[in-house]
Amino acid sequence: MDAKDLLLDLYGRIPAAAHAAVDGLDEDTLTARLDPQANSIAWLVWHLVRVQDDHVSEVAGHEQTWTADGWAGRFALPFDDGETGYGFDADQVGRVRAGADLLTGYLDAVQDRTTAYLRTLSDTDLDRVVDEQWDPPVTLGVRLVSVADDDLEHAAQAAFLRGVLERR
Repeated sequence: MDAKDLLLDLYGRIPAAAHAAVDGLDEDTLTARLDPQANSIAWLVWHLVRVQDDHVSEVAGHEQTWTADGWAGRFALPFDDGETGYGFDADQVGRVRAGADLLTGYLDAVQDRTTAYLRTLSDTDLDRVVDEQWDPPVTLGVRLVSVADDDLEHAAQAAFLRGVLERR
């Protein structure tokens, strides 16, 4: 197994985890928060997909699915199209409202583009420096693992939140 196969497997786990967290839930449950400062399932899933779309599009050198395929318009959120949710305050988190089909539709579209990109990579591609603002500079391999790790953490948080909300 080469690094590309490992990345495909790793990224392939994200949709299943995110779908399990949102499938079958109504918008009220998806946007429910345990307290006024907490994240919602909708925000967690939207954010994880936005980060993947943003970061993978950047290293792949193509426009984000968010804008290229009209997802920004479908979500119609009150934010700039470049927002990913990073650093959002509680009020901004509460403005992310979306149904399960919209969230998973965007997730699946981003996943398709991510998978297509990952299939093009060789092991040597992963050593390319993609961000020199860090010490040490960030390579493509490190960036891709970081994004997947972040996505899986947020998907697990969404699953946990779903479990808590379903027990209420």
